Amino acid sequence: MNNKPIAVIRIRGRSGVTKKINDTLDMLRLYKQNGCVIVPNSPTFVGMIKKSKDYITWGEIDEETLALLLEKRGKIVGNNPLTEDYLKSKINLDFKAFVKEVFEGKQNVKDIPGIKAYFRLMPPVKGFARQGIKKPFSMGGALGYRKDKINDLIKRMI
Repeated sequence: MNNKPIAVIRIRGRSGVTKKINDTLDMLRLYKQNGCVIVPNSPTFVGMIKKSKDYITWGEIDEETLALLLEKRGKIVGNNPLTEDYLKSKINLDFKAFVKEVFEGKQNVKDIPGIKAYFRLMPPVKGFARQGIKKPFSMGGALGYRKDKINDLIKRMI
């Protein structure tokens, strides 16, 4: 099993979503459109992701993209940006070292005290895909599993 963390982005909004799937998205902390969370690659999270596949897209994030996401879009309580100084004072690591520990499985994004465990992103530059947000990625749409192409999408949304 691949140990890389999974980036999950909510593509579609709340309208018309069944209660079961809405509760699953809330457990993933995906409350609004264009929200992103980083979850460990465990069977529990994979099951929740597969259940809500018609509303999200996901894939394995790489170290460079995770560091960029934390740096540009990370927020701490009080809606203040996550800074290198804050990281050093709380966990004695900088962005690169923390990301390396996340990929080794020693830490999780939620381990930073006071961090908001989700990232608010903008709609992607040049849009999602040619077929729109109601078709799976394999058919040219925006939903579903993207493998490592999720990194390109996240960079366009930061």
